[in-house]
Amino acid sequence: MEPLAFPRLGMLSLEQCETIHRASLEILRRTGVRVYHQGALELLRHADDLIDALGTAPAAILRSGGVGIRELRRLAKTTALTVTRVGLLVELLARQRLVDGGVPDLADLDVRADDVFAPTTAVDAWAHLATDRRWFGMAHAWLDLPRRPWQIGDTDRDGNTLAALSSELFDANAGTGRRAVLAPLLDAEPAHPVAIDTLVAALGWRHPRQLRRMTRHVVSETLREATELGLVAHGSLTTAGRAALTAPADDVAPEAVLTAMSSSLPELIDYFLVQADLTVMVPGPLQPDTADQLRLLADLESGGAASMYRVTDDSVRRALDTGRSTAEIGAFLEQHSRTPVPQSLTYLIDDVARRHGSLRVGVASSFVRCDDTATLAEVLRSEAAADLALRALAPTVAVSAAPFRDVVERLREAGFAPAGEDSAGALIDLRSRGVRVAARSSTTTPRRGGIGPGQASAVVSRMRTADRAANPVTTTASGGAGETVSALVQLALQTGRRLRIGYVDAHGAASRHVLHARSLSAGQLVADEEGGDTDLRFPLHRITRAEVL
Repeated sequence: MEPLAFPRLGMLSLEQCETIHRASLEILRRTGVRVYHQGALELLRHADDLIDALGTAPAAILRSGGVGIRELRRLAKTTALTVTRVGLLVELLARQRLVDGGVPDLADLDVRADDVFAPTTAVDAWAHLATDRRWFGMAHAWLDLPRRPWQIGDTDRDGNTLAALSSELFDANAGTGRRAVLAPLLDAEPAHPVAIDTLVAALGWRHPRQLRRMTRHVVSETLREATELGLVAHGSLTTAGRAALTAPADDVAPEAVLTAMSSSLPELIDYFLVQADLTVMVPGPLQPDTADQLRLLADLESGGAASMYRVTDDSVRRALDTGRSTAEIGAFLEQHSRTPVPQSLTYLIDDVARRHGSLRVGVASSFVRCDDTATLAEVLRSEAAADLALRALAPTVAVSAAPFRDVVERLREAGFAPAGEDSAGALIDLRSRGVRVAARSSTTTPRRGGIGPGQASAVVSRMRTADRAANPVTTTASGGAGETVSALVQLALQTGRRLRIGYVDAHGAASRHVLHARSLSAGQLVADEEGGDTDLRFPLHRITRAEVL
């Protein structure tokens, strides 16, 4: 490898940075060092964020059955993603029936009674799958997707904006075209980038009749989506991308693809680093159980190869709401932290736990119980008591006609820290599982079989008929005058000869037909098309030209 000339620090151009990065990858590849793909992990993390956002606030469904641009922008703002990224994730998740339209099955959330676009019940099982299987599901859904997500937000011929999951985006050849764009990259050497212009030229040579479809814009957008899926990196196919493209299309879970994807992912870890500023640094992807407990105790600040979490009062209260004690939280931190747990974090947990649960809310529509009479008296003197219509039954018990969740949220807004309690006096989990809709069985496009008996001859007959209809018009043909067309039709009926006509339908579409005339009545020609349909009717005023063959 040729040595690189580095200019002064701070003066690197974008092309030089890409050259340095590619050279680094080549060195790692030659030395046998494993290069992990971070894009796949980011894709799955963003998919989880989108599922959580839809579970909290489902999206409205358009009359056409799609998700509008306004809803995509709202989801993009909630998840801190781009609208293009959200549109791609919506298409991929809907393809796997992880999100779908339907009536929500939770009545305690503020959602409309009509259909909404929300996660399905299959999400809970999908979240516990291995990372390589979830990645394969996303990649497989994209390769066979009968639509192009990058067209979301564009306008059609009528000036209407194309929405996600809309019927206007449907294209049965989208999957075939997507594989055709990536196919030339299989011939390139691994870790050797292919420029977009070079790829467009190769596609033009391989598919000369598809030049209008495989434009530079289509190719670049397809490569961008493939890069987000982890199938392409820096203009070349990844190991997982090569395995996915060469795998049999009918294989549900090819072992070679799963092995390639598993080797491209970093190994899961079960530790993190707790720091004195109440942040938790995770130097890699966590194991599912550890990640779930950490997300319960801390809020994610930044994701990526090394994610960062922050512990706050609300996050500690969220962990306590699930019934965990301070001893269990401390044991979790001590067990998984590679650094000593700072004293400031221990004080924070103890302080929140000291106030948490002293005020308890029950589900008896609803009751408030507190062993400290002074605290309950303070609650009854607050504005929240008037809003909730709290009434004291005893020095330590008060009741309200408001729903259980409303009482908890209103008391928290007033500055108190109530905990949920069931009829037995045990703490209950106040977290909401989110909206779910019933998962419908995925529909697969039936595969075409071989040509049946008689189909080949019918196809050849139609092709020959189309060729005869497209032949040049002779000088004896009518020019469209009503009486001349009628006379030629009568001649064809008397002699039994074929009739070639030019016809314009109600939408202005012109066509030619070779017919066997059967009758002429009420200003309509009844005829059978040669090698085609029978009993066709053509109004005489729409026949632009007629010719007896």
